[in-house]
Amino acid sequence: LHKAIRIGVGGQNVSTTVEGRERYAIHVRYQRKSRESLRDLGRTLVTTSTGAQIPISQVARIHIVSGPGMIRNEDGLLSGYVFVDIQGVDIGTYVEHAKEALAQKMKLPPGYSYRFSGQYENMSRVHDRLLVVIPLTLVLIVGLLYLNTRNWVKTGIIVLAVPFSLIGAVWLLYALDYNISIAVWVGMIALMGLDAETGAFMLLFLDLSYEDYRKRGLLSTREGLIDAVMHGAVRRVRPKIMTVGTAFLGLLPILWSDGTGSDLMRRIAAPMIGGLLTSFLLELVVYPVLYTIWKERELIRSGEWD
Repeated sequence: LHKAIRIGVGGQNVSTTVEGRERYAIHVRYQRKSRESLRDLGRTLVTTSTGAQIPISQVARIHIVSGPGMIRNEDGLLSGYVFVDIQGVDIGTYVEHAKEALAQKMKLPPGYSYRFSGQYENMSRVHDRLLVVIPLTLVLIVGLLYLNTRNWVKTGIIVLAVPFSLIGAVWLLYALDYNISIAVWVGMIALMGLDAETGAFMLLFLDLSYEDYRKRGLLSTREGLIDAVMHGAVRRVRPKIMTVGTAFLGLLPILWSDGTGSDLMRRIAAPMIGGLLTSFLLELVVYPVLYTIWKERELIRSGEWD
């Protein structure tokens, strides 16, 4: 009976016609007037075991019921999907609230279960990877900085650029109303590399100025040390502006892009732009102070100062 109705409504390929090099299927089904309603389908004739043809309505009741568009399975179990479109909240927050509501108000029968999939599942998988990637990135940056400076104090001063830059990154993300996402974390990781670069340059100029004053014997007093650090910091202003300005010129147009993939690129560029701005200002202000305190204690421990 099901086969008769299926063929009557949707038809069936019964043969193939050959037209030169082309092949066309021969599709047969009832005329429209014979399948426009359930009553018309009830008149469809089926063949019994004795060869007699009778209407379907005499042996079955035909009615329409709602069912799944297709049968899916996950891990060998039947599954159904509920699609959700959210607005005004990030995926992670929505899922956490949904889990709490379902745990309080829904009791599943034995053998039933539910889980959140789609973008949330992808986000959770990437989140687990970032728990490894971000610490590994920090370790690699610290290790490379130590190999370059051969001094843990210098390495620590350079690494301080990371929290400096996070201030601007968070502020700009808040101003643009961007939620924390995988793209934002990628931008944060890229920002760490830029921070290490600009911090190393800043410390390089301070070291050059310090060594120059030391060779000339001008570090006998605290005022001489301050002059040496100030001289190195002032020399660093122009190249640092050039470094940060070049990055700005390359990243700012991304914030106004509207082509394919622009949403993703804007969220990668936003933390880099905001972080470069605050790290630029704070490195010029805080680095010289920290460097002065460190060198002052170093000179006292070495006996060069009383």
